[in-house]
Amino acid sequence: MPLFLRRKMPTLQGIDLTCVRGDRKLFSGVNFYLEGGGLMQVQGPNGSGKTSLLRMLCGLATPAHGKICWEDAEIRSLAGVYYGAMTYLGHLGGVKDDLSAIENLRISSALAGVEIGEGKAREALQQMGLRGREMLPAKVLSQGQRRRVALARLLVCGTVLWILDEPLTALDTAAVKLVQGLMERHLEHGGMIVMTTHQEIEITAAATQRLQLA
Repeated sequence: MPLFLRRKMPTLQGIDLTCVRGDRKLFSGVNFYLEGGGLMQVQGPNGSGKTSLLRMLCGLATPAHGKICWEDAEIRSLAGVYYGAMTYLGHLGGVKDDLSAIENLRISSALAGVEIGEGKAREALQQMGLRGREMLPAKVLSQGQRRRVALARLLVCGTVLWILDEPLTALDTAAVKLVQGLMERHLEHGGMIVMTTHQEIEITAAATQRLQLA
């Protein structure tokens, strides 16, 4: 049972958010409210600010206007309380070429504050369809396999909020179905997901919303 199930389900809220990059306003007046079991898909053309919004939600960027709240408190005031409840996977994955799949998973988890042993890392990678490739350096893996290594962190993170930027990139049909099932189980247990994707995916959730950036 995920640790977050033992606590009250939190909420994530964006209030009148504006994003400015250089001298260009990417979006303004963005509002949303997400509760446990909820999925929010962020949509829009390239350059509309999808990744910028996700980086704001992770605390990696600051809104030009507006605020982001976790359980009614601004995330900037919560520090580790918020970051310990959130897992972010960028569209590049952060997989290091010279490290094995197991090393990548253990190190990325440790950097996020979750220490896992080799056995747990191996099990997670096998669940992601990487049996027999756990000890291979990432540089010999295909792009789809590297993506599976990055996504394996979702199996061990134990966080309530997943923020995923193009999680389906480079995945084949079987892997997309695997990730779909992983997301649905997380939502069934009261987890929350904010994601961007250019691919069609049907995910069963207690509440689904689409945030369109023009």
